[in-house]
Amino acid sequence: MASSIISLQTSNLRSAFLGERNGICVSSIPITRVSLVRKAIECKESRIGKQPIMVPSNVTITMEGQDIKVKGPLGEMALTYPREVKVDREESGALRVRKSVETRRANQMHGLFRTLTDNMVVGVSKGFEKRLQLIGVGYRATLEGKDLVLSLGFSHPVRMAVPDGIQVKVEENTRIVVSGYDKSDVGQFAATIRKWRPPEPYKGKGVKYADEVVRRKEGKAGKKK
Repeated sequence: MASSIISLQTSNLRSAFLGERNGICVSSIPITRVSLVRKAIECKESRIGKQPIMVPSNVTITMEGQDIKVKGPLGEMALTYPREVKVDREESGALRVRKSVETRRANQMHGLFRTLTDNMVVGVSKGFEKRLQLIGVGYRATLEGKDLVLSLGFSHPVRMAVPDGIQVKVEENTRIVVSGYDKSDVGQFAATIRKWRPPEPYKGKGVKYADEVVRRKEGKAGKKK
C-alpha cells in the first residue's frame, strides 16, 4: 500500500512539473483510503432438512448424545450424527433435525441426515423393496435354501448368497422381489443382481427393474442394393 502511495505521489509531481513547463494547469487529486467490510452470510436452511419426521407408535427411539437408535417390528438400526447437526424430539413425538453451526457443510449434512433418519424410521416399520424382471429366452431364477440361483445365458448358473436382513422372493421364475428394512442394503443387492446381465438396448434382454424404461435402439439395416 505504501509503495502504491509513493509511486502515485511521484507521478503527480512529474505531471505537475510537465504541466508548469508546458503552461498547463494540473490539479492534484487527494488519495482516500478504501476500507472493506466483511459481512457474514447466513446459509439457507435445507427444504428437506427442516421437515419433521413422523414416528409411528410401533417404533421406539433412543437418543444418546449424537447417537440415535431406531427399533421397530422389522429390525433395529443405529446412526451417529456429525457435530454439525443434531436431532431433537418434539412434544408431539416427531423428530426434528437441526443445524448446530452455520456453515456450508452443516447445510449439506442437514438434508442428508434428515433423509437417513427418515429411511430408518420407515425401514423398521414398513420396510423397502425392489422388484426386478428377467427378460430373455431361458432366463429364470430359483431359490435354493439361502442362495439365489440365476440362469442368464452363461455356461453355468449364477449363485448368489442372500445377505442377512434381506428377504428374496421369486414369482413365476422371472420376477424377483428383494425386501428388507435397510434401504441401502436392499438397493445394493438388487443392483448386484442386475449387474450380472444389464438390459441390452436392441432386444431388451437382461435383468431390469420393474419400473425401469430401457431406451431401445434400431438394429443395423441390411446392405441396400
